[in-house]
Amino acid sequence: MNESWIKASGTMLLVNLLYTFVSLVVAVIAVKFIDRFLLKKLDFEEEIQKGNMAAAICWCTLVIFVALVVGLALHS
Repeated sequence: MNESWIKASGTMLLVNLLYTFVSLVVAVIAVKFIDRFLLKKLDFEEEIQKGNMAAAICWCTLVIFVALVVGLALHS
């Protein structure tokens, strides 16, 4: 194998791992911010444990939305 190909593949792997880590950190911070400051009156964890399917769907939608926004922001 060509040595430059291996170096390029390793570099791209490290860049992709860095993007993954950054997007994960930003997504967790965004979800915690939204949960703590924007949706103060609703405790999603408690509602989901009670079996509230609407709260579970709302929480999943929120997480998917944050993931899309972070992914599009990092893609640019």
